[in-house]
Amino acid sequence: MSSRRDRADDLRELMESEGEAIGGNTQLINQLTAENVGSFDRYEELREEARATKEAAIENLPDLIDRLEEAVSANGGQLHVAQDAADANRIIEEILDERGAEKLVKSKSMTTEELEVNDHLEPDYEVVETDLGEYVIQVADETPSHMIGPAMHKSAADIADLFNDAFDLEEPLSDDPAELTEFARERVGEHILDADAGMTGANFVVAESGSIMLVTNEGNARKTAVTPDTHIAVTGVEKVVPTVSDLQPFTELIARTGTGQDITSYVSLLSPPVDTPIPDFEADEFRPAEERDFHLVLVDNGRMAMREDEDLRETLYCIRCGACNNACANFQSLGGHGFGGETYTGGIGTGWEAGVHEMEGAGEMSELCTGCSRCVPKCPVKIDIPWINTVVQDRTNRDAEPGDFDFLVDGLTPDEEPSGLDLQKRFFGNIETVAKLGSLAPGLANALADTSLADWLLERFVGVDERRDLPEFAGETLREWYGARGPRVDDPDREVVLYPDLYTEYFEPERGKAAVRALEALGVRVRIPEVPESGRAPLSQGMVATAREQAERVHGALVGHVDDGRDVVIIEPSDLAMFRSDYEHLLPERSHERLAEHSYDVMEYIYGLLENGADADALAGPAGEGEGRGDERVAYHSHCQQRTLGVERYTTAVLEELGYELRESDVECCGMAGSFGYKSEYYEVSMDVGKRLRADLGDVAGEELVASGTSCRTQLDALYDRAATHPVELVAPETGSR
Repeated sequence: MSSRRDRADDLRELMESEGEAIGGNTQLINQLTAENVGSFDRYEELREEARATKEAAIENLPDLIDRLEEAVSANGGQLHVAQDAADANRIIEEILDERGAEKLVKSKSMTTEELEVNDHLEPDYEVVETDLGEYVIQVADETPSHMIGPAMHKSAADIADLFNDAFDLEEPLSDDPAELTEFARERVGEHILDADAGMTGANFVVAESGSIMLVTNEGNARKTAVTPDTHIAVTGVEKVVPTVSDLQPFTELIARTGTGQDITSYVSLLSPPVDTPIPDFEADEFRPAEERDFHLVLVDNGRMAMREDEDLRETLYCIRCGACNNACANFQSLGGHGFGGETYTGGIGTGWEAGVHEMEGAGEMSELCTGCSRCVPKCPVKIDIPWINTVVQDRTNRDAEPGDFDFLVDGLTPDEEPSGLDLQKRFFGNIETVAKLGSLAPGLANALADTSLADWLLERFVGVDERRDLPEFAGETLREWYGARGPRVDDPDREVVLYPDLYTEYFEPERGKAAVRALEALGVRVRIPEVPESGRAPLSQGMVATAREQAERVHGALVGHVDDGRDVVIIEPSDLAMFRSDYEHLLPERSHERLAEHSYDVMEYIYGLLENGADADALAGPAGEGEGRGDERVAYHSHCQQRTLGVERYTTAVLEELGYELRESDVECCGMAGSFGYKSEYYEVSMDVGKRLRADLGDVAGEELVASGTSCRTQLDALYDRAATHPVELVAPETGSR
């Protein structure tokens, strides 16, 4: 309990100290990125090319490294392959010793952050960062908070205060960004002129030519590389690609996804040692280029093991654009310091930390991934980042030490997880069992849940924040209702299975009833069979074995219907995401494909029926009957996974066809994201994210408040203190009977 409270305190302090700057900067970049990518016709085509190039390069990595060594040597440089951080630092120090260097200037490089090069060298060498953000971080003695914006958590006023305190200035600096940039540029420039060696990273390394590609917006990297006579480039082995032509898709994508630019200010392709004369500023002359020295340090540090790891392997495709950081709603509130990690942070940071550092830090980071999946379409190389976070959670769960009483919990919970699993995860991962038990006596369960004792017990033992209202059990489940009612279409054009998701079945059967009425009004016969929970609940807790067992049961319950020609219609978007995306990791390929091909969002299915000639007049519109159905204006928040799947447009199309005046939210996520918003350590983060949704939608007086997802509706209920409606409830005709 105390660790949850400590975690909540730490996150609250970060939201207060860094949240405003991080939120403003990431959201601005998101806007720029969305505009740029939206007007770039080749985005998806280049993503495919980039993905294919990285897949092939990682597959053939040992051969590429051999070819690269030959090319670097032919150019006059030297290639070193460092097995770990200590090995890399030893190599770098030996190079500096041999050259008699005293001062090293560096351009931005996450790999050198991973190696902690500065900490290793600074006792014996003067090390100066030349990237503006890294320079700020170095002066502040902090760690980067963002993959490409290391000082993103600081405002201009913060930086002015920092410089005024750190330097003995005749006149204090103002918070004018131009003035601060000019000050830092002059300081850094003096160090570059005076340096004995320069260290850069490398965004990409070309095996055929030994060339390195540097992508920057400040120009400091090329100065660092060519001004001193010694150039050391340090980068991970995963950065190697076969040929120069392979760089094209990455050049087009990295700035668009990272900063919203067509291309960065500087794209440098060097084949070092470069053949330009060496400036000697003290002697006011140039020395011959032949005196240049180049060393390329390729770092393994766990990467070759990641290459053999089926689940972490995709991490090596990362091109470090930071788009997943910007897209993450929780990151927008907390920044990288909230996610933690020794070096890397945010979405893809979990995979990196698990691969190159310890699992402990990676496990804590993965807890902040809600699986909303909004980072997936933003990743230029199509990495399934939520799955990587899920895998890391699963491994962390399995590394936990069993407690004294775990044998009791093991016997009570029907999951496939080992002893030692956190009780909070076990509770949320087995929520179907809780729902089944509660629905046996819903009145009693609701009365018990509404007591302060229940609040205390749930918060004390499973970390459910008492500030959240628990959902109420319905007096009758959806299948009980349908079993008593039966189908109402005798001569159907189509027949479907309505998937009775957990919340629709036990807590909100009204939206299930509305789906049945809407489908029947369009001539569809509906069946509601007994089907287990999709596995979403355990998957969100990193309980992969349990989720797989659930997925297999769901497939077993539905595959016969699919074979008989029935489509599967789904109300809850997170379950649709399971069927279409997550089951790829949990079921055999053919089984996943069968379910994915025949599963539809309920509003997507209604849209399809209307497009194929069904009568829209059979549905309810703004003038439909029934309380609350007369509103013409709708404030709509679509589910994050619905948007990732690209099916949110069907809801807006149907509502607009029926005559509703619609406006939509534009935030990445509402912040609730299933169990995340119920957890006491993350409740305030969830509400902070929710505030952005509240600000985006604004005043909804006089409008129908509509959301597709259960968690979104729970969050909107809390934000507006009024109930939100599922879109299918707007279009379902009222029958006046069951």
